[in-house]
Amino acid sequence: MANLISAFSFAEFMGEVWDALTSKTALIVYAAIILVLILFLVIRVIVNEHRRVEEIQENDARRQEVHENEQLETVRAELDKKMNKISLDVAAVKRSVSYGPLSVASAALSKGAPAQGDSGEDVEVNEGGSRFYMLTEIDKEYENYKKPDYDDEISLKELCEQFRNFSASKLKLYYDIEDIRRFIGALAVTKLIILQGMSGTGKTSLAYAFGEFLENKTVVVPIQPMWKERTDLVGYYNEFTKRFNETTLLYKMYEANNNEDIYITVLDEMNIARVEYYFAEFLSLLEIPNPDGRNLDVVADRWSDDPKLLQHNGKLRLPTNMWFVGTANNDDSTFSISDKVYDRAMVLNLDKKATPFEAVGNPKKISSTHLEELMAKAQREYDLSDRNLRRIKKLDEYMIKTFHITFGNRIMKQIRCYVPVLVACGGTELEALDDILARKVFRKLESKNPVHVKQMADGVCAYLDELFGEDKLPLCKETIRLIEQNV
Repeated sequence: MANLISAFSFAEFMGEVWDALTSKTALIVYAAIILVLILFLVIRVIVNEHRRVEEIQENDARRQEVHENEQLETVRAELDKKMNKISLDVAAVKRSVSYGPLSVASAALSKGAPAQGDSGEDVEVNEGGSRFYMLTEIDKEYENYKKPDYDDEISLKELCEQFRNFSASKLKLYYDIEDIRRFIGALAVTKLIILQGMSGTGKTSLAYAFGEFLENKTVVVPIQPMWKERTDLVGYYNEFTKRFNETTLLYKMYEANNNEDIYITVLDEMNIARVEYYFAEFLSLLEIPNPDGRNLDVVADRWSDDPKLLQHNGKLRLPTNMWFVGTANNDDSTFSISDKVYDRAMVLNLDKKATPFEAVGNPKKISSTHLEELMAKAQREYDLSDRNLRRIKKLDEYMIKTFHITFGNRIMKQIRCYVPVLVACGGTELEALDDILARKVFRKLESKNPVHVKQMADGVCAYLDELFGEDKLPLCKETIRLIEQNV
């Protein structure tokens, strides 16, 4: 009996315990405990995450500090090197430029420029003599200048053929006669020519070969990526040395103003920096119709011992016998050339290598005066025919209506300059029109709505065949088809 009572009491006790554990109060307590645990875990996660973020920020700050210190040390080292170089340059009359053929500049210096002594002691800053050492040396050289014997009997057609033969025989550089004609024709249009094409097709070599043919070596200026202003091309006045840091280009420009030779200056990889920046002043000056108004700022004013041809306002006349030839590549390392530059320049595409051939050729000394006379004569004798003028007018109306592209006064002037000269070089009027229309007009379709251009491509090609004759403008049609394929 006692056992039954004991068992009943235990069961009753357990029931009461169970009721207590499952009561509303107990459940509330359980929920409170769980919430407290969850809150604790959340707080712990937040605190840990905050600590982790702080550690990351501290590590980043330390790394940034280390990086800045390294950069500071690098800058200090560079400054030390430059200051050492400047102190060495004080001993010389001019600083060697970092581009272009330096043989001329070196020759000028070797004729008497002060130098640093063997002991390594610095010579004092310029206290006498002109700040333009190289240019004043040119003045001395031209005091007793005698005009050379120029070959002023050569025609434009002979010029193209003999230049091509000279390049092949003496330099082993081979070009199609069409490319030579376009190059010579471009000289009649503008002072800025852009050579485009695949690597290895001879863009730089063409300009180099022309200088060799004329017995006046081409100046090659490798453009640097950081160039932004004209001082990168022509130099600047150094307040520390009291000298003007003359470049090879400035030397050649000054020399060109003293004679009638033809000068070719290559802007190698011209679009590795923005042409609109470092060449801006040249672009503006070359647009001035009167050559006497094309004066480039060199210094603020003229000193008494400055070069003779430097004007009273410190400007130098751009030589009329110098042409700039830019080579352009289109890849990730270069900038696109703007329409402003393209419109002022003549573009030649060298897309293929010519077949080697045997030839005999010799250099020719031709004056710029004779070359300009030949071009002016060609423009008088081979002016655009009335029929092609009417065709151009109709094409202009069609392009305005279809693509909102117009020829404009500049392009029409360039067409009138280019076509007659290319005809005088041995080409035909339609070949010349095909080339300049492809480069100047149909190239502008690249900036138009590509979908619209693709839709109208067949119609434009058909209109060209109807207007000029079937397949008479192959380069124009090729330009349209390339744009169509790239859509």
